[in-house]
Amino acid sequence: MTATQATKVMDLSTAIATHVEDGMTVALEGFGHLIPFAAAHEIIRQGRRDLTVCRMTPDIMYDQLIGAGCVSKLVASFFASGSAGSLHEVRRRVERADPEPLEIEEYSHYGMLCRYEAGAANLPFFPLRSYAGSDLPKLNPNIRKVEDPFGGPDIYVVPPLKPDVTIVHAQRADRLGNVQMWGITGAQQEAAYAGKRVIATVEEIVDEHVVRSDPNRTLLPAHAVDAVVEVAGGAHPSYTHDHYVRDNDFYREWEPISKDREAVLAWLDAWVHGLPDRAAYLAKLGHERWSALGAGTSTGATGATDLEAATA
Repeated sequence: MTATQATKVMDLSTAIATHVEDGMTVALEGFGHLIPFAAAHEIIRQGRRDLTVCRMTPDIMYDQLIGAGCVSKLVASFFASGSAGSLHEVRRRVERADPEPLEIEEYSHYGMLCRYEAGAANLPFFPLRSYAGSDLPKLNPNIRKVEDPFGGPDIYVVPPLKPDVTIVHAQRADRLGNVQMWGITGAQQEAAYAGKRVIATVEEIVDEHVVRSDPNRTLLPAHAVDAVVEVAGGAHPSYTHDHYVRDNDFYREWEPISKDREAVLAWLDAWVHGLPDRAAYLAKLGHERWSALGAGTSTGATGATDLEAATA
């Protein structure tokens, strides 16, 4: 590492305190896989307020952020608790303004992706055909129809989305900020390039030669990343391919908790406010449950590829 190649490694508390401020627009992306729960919990722990949060498929993580009072607006597509029920904290806010209203700006999955792509490419809008026949343009005035300058039929467009901060989780990164992820990826790359700042939490920080030996896994090169944070288990209860599987029981357990606001607040007190960091969270989860999800069996710790690990 040369003098001009400064490390971007910091702890999670410092990364959130440095880059996430009240009133910001924050995207926490990861499509079912690599959801940055640890970062969301640190945002809650630090008491951020009046955030506009963005995500394809808001799930339990957003139910928790909203329940904690961090969020005033949600920009998203498809509201569900990981196929395990409703997001009742979201529903209370939207349906009954309980304990206060929540502003919603809804798009399709592809509409959200197009917004990130427009933001990443610094475009004024992004065209798409998928809103033909949909009622979403009636509900969302930011979905508009424009004239095709080349003589075709009018087409729907969505505006760019440029978060103040984009937060992602990944398998690994080096100290310079080259972030590698594999398995099912969603809009992380587009959302990161659209963001003004990027925080990447990772299961492990590896030497630069590990990244260089397998460059196709680098979805976010160092120039796009502002902070790298090593947070083992940072995606639980979602999963990190090659590290641990999805904790389906947790998703089922959240349904009855989410139905009762007092239970939500009690859970946040016990699992977020009452714990100093992710290591304490995993200790509270318990070794037996954590190891049952495959934790500790990663092939990524040595930097080996899947093929190398299988044939070793």
